[in-house]
Amino acid sequence: MIRECDSAEVVVIGAGILGLLSGLMLAREGLQVVLVEQGKAGSEASWAGGGIVSPLYPWRYSTAVTALAHWSQDFYPQLGERLLAETGIDPQVHVTGLYWLDLEDEAEALAWARKFDRPLRPVSMEAVHAAVPPLGAGFSSAIFMANVANVRNPRLLQALRASLERMPNVRLIEQCEVTGFLREGERIVGVESSQGALRGENVVVTAGAWSGNLLAGLGLELPVKPMKGQMILFKCAEDFLPSMVMAKGRYAIPRRDGHILVGSTLEDVGFDKVPTEDALESLQASAYELLPALQEATVLKHWAGLRPGSPDGIPYIGAVAGAEGLWLNCGHFRNGLVLAPASCRLLTDLMQKREPLIDPEPYRPRLSARSA
Repeated sequence: MIRECDSAEVVVIGAGILGLLSGLMLAREGLQVVLVEQGKAGSEASWAGGGIVSPLYPWRYSTAVTALAHWSQDFYPQLGERLLAETGIDPQVHVTGLYWLDLEDEAEALAWARKFDRPLRPVSMEAVHAAVPPLGAGFSSAIFMANVANVRNPRLLQALRASLERMPNVRLIEQCEVTGFLREGERIVGVESSQGALRGENVVVTAGAWSGNLLAGLGLELPVKPMKGQMILFKCAEDFLPSMVMAKGRYAIPRRDGHILVGSTLEDVGFDKVPTEDALESLQASAYELLPALQEATVLKHWAGLRPGSPDGIPYIGAVAGAEGLWLNCGHFRNGLVLAPASCRLLTDLMQKREPLIDPEPYRPRLSARSA
């Protein structure tokens, strides 16, 4: 519960990957941090995603997304090692490489790789079938990037939470819905919540798909909305699938213990996150086309999450003009986990008024007033 006159140097709204990692980086700077989560920490989109440490089609994104992705990809191995050492929980940063099959824009992908010096190359289908024996027979071309990893996102979230809980300058308040902001003149000085008021010298919105609703309470238009995604999970032998594979917008991701994730849908249906039979059938069809042997495997789980959809997938990171003390780190769309380390480091740099790791201008919040 929030105690009367509670206050902190930083109040973080939302405890998904962006909130937990923002809180951790800010706390490591010595700041007093309180994280406020409307449900259970790490239980929304960050938990529901596949955990590929790359945008699905990185060459189709702007250089703003690419800059965050490349820094984060390089950072993930050391993040995983540090969290394991600190908490005993292994996020399983698992480098498998990724095969893209039958791309219509293969030439653009290879040109992007040359431009950014990424190890993406064409491979023969004979080589692909030799490397990935369970792959289906209906594909004609492939490109491969060897250094792409996936992370077991539920374990990453558990490790981040455990690391935060070890820090005396961090407090996590769950089952606590933020209902508005405390304001003194042009400055945001805290939040109103279902458990009472909480004052903060700075407030950071990392509320995923709910971020736009929060900013609406200040009369600001933040074009972030929920985009539903559904996935399914199979259990196979540990060595069943040695690499990630992707075709026609669907992917299969191997975990170290043999679990295979297949995803995902992209649905504009508001805040509905109920799994549907139509999506299950569509995902199964994609799974069986990619990996026919999965027809003999059982679907262990089928779930849905809500991505924070934003224009062009470029997140909002930085201070909000006209609302001093209010900061955003949200709107990462399909790439929240991929971009989280660089996004949270950039936010921390800006809040600490030091040279940022990359140019912050593409992510600067430019919010308009909501129309009546």
